[in-house]
Amino acid sequence: MDRGLDGVVMRGTIVLLAAGLLLVTAGTAGVTGSLALVVALVLVGVGLYLLSEQVAAAEPGFGLDPRVVAADVWLGPFLAAAVVGFYLGASAGEVQALGGLVGLVGMLNYFLRPFYHLVYGLAQRVQTL
Repeated sequence: MDRGLDGVVMRGTIVLLAAGLLLVTAGTAGVTGSLALVVALVLVGVGLYLLSEQVAAAEPGFGLDPRVVAADVWLGPFLAAAVVGFYLGASAGEVQALGGLVGLVGMLNYFLRPFYHLVYGLAQRVQTL
């Protein structure tokens, strides 16, 4: 199997799940879709980016390597900010629902990996004909 394809899918999944988790958390806390939430999410993204620079310099551990997750998780708040920016004025429940939908897309992306490999393999075979 192509490790590059799995890497791209996992990176997308991490970003989507981080964005979904932030939106669900904000909605559960009663935060509505406002410009203040967009700014707060951007600030969280900047903070995570700065933290990811420090984590990238750490030694690899056992199990899930935090350097791999930290390389992409900082993009989640920016995606969440873009979603809230598109739905300004959303109620807290709607923000929570948007987070659930973004997280659902992330899990769908993860579960469709075998299909992606099938399409990629078929494209490689057609290309060699």
